[in-house]
Amino acid sequence: MMIRCSMGTAKVLGLKKLKVDALPTTAYLMVGERCRFNCAFCTQARESSARADLLSRVSWPKFEDEEVLQGLAYADSQTVLQRICFQVVQDKAALEETKEWVKSVQTQTHLPICVSAGPRTLEEVKELLDLGVDHISIALDAATPEIYAQSKDGSWEERFALLSESVKKFPGHMATHLIVGLGESEEEMVTCLQSMYDLGITVALFAFTPVKGTRMEGRKQPEMSLYRRVQVAHDLIRHGLARTEQFGFQDGKLIHFGLDVNELQVKRGGEPFQTSGCSGCNRPYYNETPGKELYNYPRTLTPEEIEQAWAHVEETGSKESDETKRGGEGV
Repeated sequence: MMIRCSMGTAKVLGLKKLKVDALPTTAYLMVGERCRFNCAFCTQARESSARADLLSRVSWPKFEDEEVLQGLAYADSQTVLQRICFQVVQDKAALEETKEWVKSVQTQTHLPICVSAGPRTLEEVKELLDLGVDHISIALDAATPEIYAQSKDGSWEERFALLSESVKKFPGHMATHLIVGLGESEEEMVTCLQSMYDLGITVALFAFTPVKGTRMEGRKQPEMSLYRRVQVAHDLIRHGLARTEQFGFQDGKLIHFGLDVNELQVKRGGEPFQTSGCSGCNRPYYNETPGKELYNYPRTLTPEEIEQAWAHVEETGSKESDETKRGGEGV
Protein backbone atom coordinates (compact mmCIF):
# COMPACT_ATOMS: atom_id res chain seq x y z
CA MET A 1 0.00 0.00 0.00
CA MET A 2 1.29 3.46 -0.96
CA ILE A 3 0.65 6.86 0.56
CA ARG A 4 1.71 10.39 -0.31
CA CYS A 5 3.64 12.60 2.14
CA SER A 6 4.23 16.31 1.78
CA MET A 7 7.84 16.93 0.74
CA GLY A 8 8.64 18.49 4.12
CA THR A 9 7.11 15.51 5.91
CA ALA A 10 9.27 13.17 3.85
CA LYS A 11 12.30 15.16 5.03
CA VAL A 12 11.28 14.81 8.69
CA LEU A 13 10.60 11.09 8.29
CA GLY A 14 14.04 10.53 6.81
CA LEU A 15 12.63 9.59 3.39
CA LYS A 16 14.02 12.55 1.43
CA LYS A 17 17.19 14.60 1.67
CA LEU A 18 16.55 18.26 0.94
CA LYS A 19 17.15 21.71 2.39
CA VAL A 20 14.15 23.42 3.96
CA ASP A 21 13.68 26.80 5.63
CA ALA A 22 11.24 25.37 8.18
CA LEU A 23 10.39 21.79 9.10
CA PRO A 24 6.73 20.80 9.36
CA THR A 25 5.69 20.15 12.94
CA THR A 26 2.82 17.99 11.66
CA ALA A 27 3.26 14.90 9.48
CA TYR A 28 1.02 15.56 6.47
CA LEU A 29 -0.17 12.36 4.74
CA MET A 30 -2.47 12.33 1.69
CA VAL A 31 -4.87 9.45 1.03
CA GLY A 32 -6.65 9.01 -2.30
CA GLU A 33 -6.17 10.10 -5.91
CA ARG A 34 -8.14 12.64 -7.93
CA CYS A 35 -11.24 13.93 -6.18
CA ARG A 36 -14.79 13.26 -7.31
CA PHE A 37 -15.48 16.96 -6.63
CA ASN A 38 -14.37 19.78 -8.91
CA CYS A 39 -13.28 22.69 -6.70
CA ALA A 40 -11.98 25.48 -8.93
CA PHE A 41 -8.85 26.14 -6.86
CA CYS A 42 -7.79 22.56 -6.13
CA THR A 43 -5.03 20.62 -7.88
CA GLN A 44 -6.81 17.35 -7.02
CA ALA A 45 -10.13 18.45 -8.55
CA ARG A 46 -11.91 16.15 -10.97
CA GLU A 47 -11.15 18.30 -14.03
CA SER A 48 -7.77 19.67 -12.88
CA SER A 49 -4.86 19.22 -15.24
CA ALA A 50 -2.33 19.97 -12.49
CA ARG A 51 0.29 17.41 -11.54
CA ALA A 52 -1.17 14.50 -9.56
CA ASP A 53 1.45 14.88 -6.84
CA LEU A 54 0.45 18.46 -5.96
CA LEU A 55 -1.85 19.80 -3.26
CA SER A 56 -1.75 23.59 -3.42
CA ARG A 57 1.90 24.37 -4.25
CA VAL A 58 3.30 21.52 -2.19
CA SER A 59 4.69 18.32 -3.76
CA TRP A 60 3.51 15.03 -2.26
CA PRO A 61 5.70 12.09 -3.38
CA LYS A 62 4.50 8.49 -2.88
CA PHE A 63 6.08 6.02 -0.45
CA GLU A 64 5.43 2.45 0.66
CA ASP A 65 3.43 2.15 3.87
CA GLU A 66 6.26 0.47 5.76
CA GLU A 67 8.66 3.31 4.92
CA VAL A 68 6.23 5.86 6.30
CA LEU A 69 5.41 3.88 9.44
CA GLN A 70 9.09 3.34 10.16
CA GLY A 71 9.69 7.05 9.59
CA LEU A 72 7.06 7.96 12.19
CA ALA A 73 8.90 5.80 14.70
CA TYR A 74 12.23 7.37 13.68
CA ALA A 75 13.84 9.10 16.68
CA ASP A 76 14.51 12.36 14.84
CA SER A 77 10.90 12.65 13.68
CA GLN A 78 9.67 12.19 17.25
CA THR A 79 11.61 15.30 18.32
CA VAL A 80 10.04 17.44 15.56
CA LEU A 81 6.47 16.22 15.11
CA GLN A 82 3.56 17.32 17.29
CA ARG A 83 0.67 15.92 15.25
CA ILE A 84 -0.30 13.75 12.27
CA CYS A 85 -2.78 15.05 9.70
CA PHE A 86 -4.46 12.97 6.99
CA GLN A 87 -5.53 14.93 3.92
CA VAL A 88 -8.25 12.76 2.41
CA VAL A 89 -9.04 13.17 -1.29
CA GLN A 90 -12.72 12.57 -1.85
CA ASP A 91 -12.72 9.45 -3.95
CA LYS A 92 -14.89 6.40 -3.17
CA ALA A 93 -12.31 4.41 -1.23
CA ALA A 94 -10.21 7.06 0.52
CA LEU A 95 -12.22 7.43 3.73
CA GLU A 96 -12.20 3.68 4.44
CA GLU A 97 -8.50 3.55 3.58
CA THR A 98 -7.88 6.41 6.01
CA LYS A 99 -9.44 4.42 8.85
CA GLU A 100 -6.93 1.64 8.23
CA TRP A 101 -4.09 4.14 8.12
CA VAL A 102 -5.18 5.65 11.44
CA LYS A 103 -4.99 2.20 13.05
CA SER A 104 -1.56 1.53 11.54
CA VAL A 105 -0.13 4.88 12.61
CA GLN A 106 -1.33 4.34 16.17
CA THR A 107 0.94 1.28 16.41
CA GLN A 108 3.96 3.54 15.87
CA THR A 109 3.18 6.77 17.69
CA HIS A 110 0.91 8.35 20.29
CA LEU A 111 0.85 11.72 18.52
CA PRO A 112 -2.63 13.29 18.15
CA ILE A 113 -4.22 12.63 14.77
CA CYS A 114 -6.48 14.85 12.74
CA VAL A 115 -8.34 13.97 9.56
CA SER A 116 -9.29 16.53 6.92
CA ALA A 117 -12.02 14.70 5.06
CA GLY A 118 -15.56 14.84 3.78
CA PRO A 119 -17.68 12.65 6.06
CA ARG A 120 -21.28 12.75 4.92
CA THR A 121 -23.05 11.83 8.16
CA LEU A 122 -22.72 12.09 11.92
CA GLU A 123 -22.14 8.36 11.98
CA GLU A 124 -19.06 8.69 9.77
CA VAL A 125 -17.76 11.46 12.05
CA LYS A 126 -18.33 9.22 15.07
CA GLU A 127 -16.53 6.29 13.43
CA LEU A 128 -13.38 8.39 13.00
CA LEU A 129 -13.53 9.77 16.53
CA ASP A 130 -14.10 6.27 17.94
CA LEU A 131 -10.80 5.25 16.32
CA GLY A 132 -9.05 7.87 18.46
CA VAL A 133 -8.86 10.72 15.93
CA ASP A 134 -8.39 14.00 17.81
CA HIS A 135 -9.85 16.47 15.28
CA ILE A 136 -11.94 16.13 12.13
CA SER A 137 -11.91 18.98 9.65
CA ILE A 138 -14.83 19.42 7.28
CA ALA A 139 -13.61 22.16 4.94
CA LEU A 140 -16.07 24.89 4.05
CA ASP A 141 -13.30 26.84 2.25
CA ALA A 142 -15.75 29.52 1.17
CA ALA A 143 -17.12 32.12 3.59
CA THR A 144 -20.59 32.28 2.02
CA PRO A 145 -22.97 29.98 0.14
CA GLU A 146 -22.67 32.21 -2.93
CA ILE A 147 -18.85 31.99 -3.06
CA TYR A 148 -19.09 28.24 -2.40
CA ALA A 149 -21.42 27.83 -5.40
CA GLN A 150 -18.95 29.68 -7.63
CA SER A 151 -15.86 27.74 -6.56
CA LYS A 152 -16.92 24.30 -5.23
CA ASP A 153 -19.33 21.43 -5.79
CA GLY A 154 -22.20 20.58 -3.50
CA SER A 155 -23.99 22.69 -0.92
CA TRP A 156 -22.45 25.11 1.62
CA GLU A 157 -25.62 24.88 3.69
CA GLU A 158 -25.48 21.08 3.91
CA ARG A 159 -21.78 21.10 4.82
CA PHE A 160 -22.30 23.80 7.43
CA ALA A 161 -25.26 21.90 8.88
CA LEU A 162 -23.12 18.76 9.31
CA LEU A 163 -20.34 20.82 10.94
CA SER A 164 -22.85 22.42 13.32
CA GLU A 165 -24.47 19.10 14.23
CA SER A 166 -21.07 17.45 14.69
CA VAL A 167 -19.65 20.10 16.99
CA LYS A 168 -22.78 19.98 19.16
CA LYS A 169 -22.49 16.21 19.51
CA PHE A 170 -18.68 16.12 19.67
CA PRO A 171 -17.56 19.46 21.14
CA GLY A 172 -13.87 20.25 20.91
CA HIS A 173 -13.23 17.87 18.01
CA MET A 174 -14.36 19.74 14.90
CA ALA A 175 -12.44 22.06 12.60
CA THR A 176 -12.81 23.70 9.20
CA HIS A 177 -10.73 25.47 6.55
CA LEU A 178 -11.51 28.95 5.22
CA ILE A 179 -9.73 30.43 2.19
CA VAL A 180 -9.31 34.20 1.94
CA GLY A 181 -9.44 35.53 -1.61
CA LEU A 182 -12.12 33.46 -3.37
CA GLY A 183 -14.22 36.58 -4.01
CA GLU A 184 -15.77 37.24 -0.60
CA SER A 185 -15.63 40.62 1.15
CA GLU A 186 -13.56 41.04 4.30
CA GLU A 187 -16.78 41.55 6.25
CA GLU A 188 -18.19 38.26 4.96
CA MET A 189 -15.02 36.37 5.91
CA VAL A 190 -14.78 37.91 9.38
CA THR A 191 -18.50 37.29 10.02
CA CYS A 192 -18.02 33.65 9.04
CA LEU A 193 -15.01 33.36 11.36
CA GLN A 194 -17.08 34.69 14.24
CA SER A 195 -19.87 32.18 13.58
CA MET A 196 -17.38 29.29 13.53
CA TYR A 197 -15.85 30.20 16.88
CA ASP A 198 -19.26 30.87 18.42
CA LEU A 199 -20.04 27.23 17.62
CA GLY A 200 -16.70 25.97 18.95
CA ILE A 201 -15.20 25.09 15.55
CA THR A 202 -11.44 25.52 15.09
CA VAL A 203 -10.50 27.38 11.91
CA ALA A 204 -7.41 26.96 9.74
CA LEU A 205 -7.06 30.13 7.68
CA PHE A 206 -5.56 29.96 4.18
CA ALA A 207 -4.70 32.50 1.49
CA PHE A 208 -6.00 31.56 -1.95
CA THR A 209 -3.11 30.19 -3.99
CA PRO A 210 -3.33 29.97 -7.81
CA VAL A 211 -1.84 26.79 -9.27
CA LYS A 212 -1.43 26.03 -12.97
CA GLY A 213 -3.93 23.46 -14.18
CA THR A 214 -6.78 24.54 -11.90
CA ARG A 215 -9.81 26.53 -13.06
CA MET A 216 -8.73 29.49 -10.91
CA GLU A 217 -5.11 29.49 -12.07
CA GLY A 218 -5.48 33.04 -13.42
CA ARG A 219 -6.77 34.57 -10.20
CA LYS A 220 -4.35 36.57 -8.06
CA GLN A 221 -3.59 35.86 -4.43
CA PRO A 222 -5.25 38.30 -2.00
CA GLU A 223 -3.38 41.51 -1.30
CA MET A 224 -1.13 41.11 1.71
CA SER A 225 -2.77 44.05 3.52
CA LEU A 226 -6.20 42.40 3.13
CA TYR A 227 -4.93 39.07 4.42
CA ARG A 228 -3.17 40.73 7.39
CA ARG A 229 -6.39 42.50 8.40
CA VAL A 230 -8.32 39.22 8.33
CA GLN A 231 -5.52 37.51 10.31
CA VAL A 232 -5.71 40.15 13.05
CA ALA A 233 -9.51 39.85 13.18
CA HIS A 234 -9.16 36.05 13.36
CA ASP A 235 -6.64 36.33 16.19
CA LEU A 236 -8.90 38.62 18.22
CA ILE A 237 -11.98 36.43 17.66
CA ARG A 238 -10.37 33.06 18.44
CA HIS A 239 -8.79 34.37 21.64
CA GLY A 240 -12.00 36.08 22.75
CA LEU A 241 -10.35 39.52 22.74
CA ALA A 242 -12.93 41.15 20.47
CA ARG A 243 -16.01 40.33 18.42
CA THR A 244 -17.10 41.22 14.92
CA GLU A 245 -19.66 43.61 16.36
CA GLN A 246 -16.80 45.80 17.61
CA PHE A 247 -15.13 46.01 14.21
CA GLY A 248 -15.80 48.72 11.64
CA PHE A 249 -16.48 47.98 7.97
CA GLN A 250 -16.89 50.23 4.94
CA ASP A 251 -18.22 48.74 1.73
CA GLY A 252 -17.23 45.29 3.02
CA LYS A 253 -13.68 46.36 3.92
CA LEU A 254 -12.39 46.05 7.50
CA ILE A 255 -11.36 49.59 8.54
CA HIS A 256 -10.91 49.21 12.30
CA PHE A 257 -10.94 46.63 15.10
CA GLY A 258 -12.46 48.83 17.82
CA LEU A 259 -9.05 48.61 19.52
CA ASP A 260 -5.86 50.63 19.17
CA VAL A 261 -3.61 49.05 16.52
CA ASN A 262 -0.43 50.23 18.25
CA GLU A 263 -1.50 48.50 21.47
CA LEU A 264 -2.44 45.38 19.53
CA GLN A 265 0.99 45.25 17.94
CA VAL A 266 2.68 45.45 21.34
CA LYS A 267 0.42 42.87 22.99
CA ARG A 268 -0.14 40.39 20.16
CA GLY A 269 3.25 40.65 18.41
CA GLY A 270 3.59 38.20 15.55
CA GLU A 271 1.07 35.61 16.75
CA PRO A 272 -1.79 36.71 14.44
CA PHE A 273 0.39 36.02 11.40
CA GLN A 274 1.49 32.49 12.25
CA THR A 275 -0.22 29.45 10.75
CA SER A 276 -3.63 28.79 12.33
CA GLY A 277 -5.58 25.58 12.80
CA CYS A 278 -5.05 22.56 15.03
CA SER A 279 -2.25 22.83 17.60
CA GLY A 280 1.11 21.81 16.16
CA CYS A 281 0.11 22.54 12.56
CA ASN A 282 2.45 24.95 10.76
CA ARG A 283 2.04 24.01 7.03
CA PRO A 284 5.34 25.47 5.73
CA TYR A 285 5.01 27.11 2.31
CA TYR A 286 1.49 25.85 1.66
CA ASN A 287 0.43 29.31 0.44
CA GLU A 288 3.84 30.82 -0.13
CA THR A 289 6.45 31.56 -2.76
CA PRO A 290 9.99 31.06 -1.42
CA GLY A 291 11.85 34.36 -1.13
CA LYS A 292 8.68 36.45 -0.75
CA GLU A 293 6.84 37.63 2.35
CA LEU A 294 4.93 34.74 3.91
CA TYR A 295 1.15 34.78 4.23
CA ASN A 296 1.28 32.26 7.11
CA TYR A 297 4.50 32.05 9.09
CA PRO A 298 5.40 28.44 10.10
CA ARG A 299 7.51 29.71 13.01
CA THR A 300 7.91 32.62 15.40
CA LEU A 301 8.34 35.90 13.53
CA THR A 302 11.48 38.00 13.81
CA PRO A 303 11.09 41.60 15.12
CA GLU A 304 11.54 42.86 11.55
CA GLU A 305 8.82 40.52 10.25
CA ILE A 306 6.46 41.66 13.00
CA GLU A 307 6.98 45.31 12.00
CA GLN A 308 6.41 44.47 8.34
CA ALA A 309 3.21 42.51 9.05
CA TRP A 310 1.68 45.26 11.18
CA ALA A 311 2.69 47.87 8.61
CA HIS A 312 0.39 46.06 6.16
CA VAL A 313 -2.44 46.26 8.70
CA GLU A 314 -1.91 50.01 9.03
CA GLU A 315 -1.76 50.58 5.25
CA THR A 316 -5.55 50.66 5.17
CA GLY A 317 -6.03 53.48 7.63
CA SER A 318 -7.18 50.98 10.23
CA LYS A 319 -5.64 53.05 13.02
CA GLU A 320 -8.69 54.21 14.89
CA SER A 321 -9.64 57.79 15.45
CA ASP A 322 -9.16 59.22 18.93
CA GLU A 323 -12.90 58.84 19.50
CA THR A 324 -12.79 55.13 18.57
CA LYS A 325 -9.73 54.54 20.71
CA ARG A 326 -11.43 56.13 23.75
CA GLY A 327 -14.48 53.96 23.20
CA GLY A 328 -12.56 50.73 22.62
CA GLU A 329 -11.73 48.28 25.36
CA GLY A 330 -8.17 47.22 26.14
CA VAL A 331 -6.89 43.78 25.29
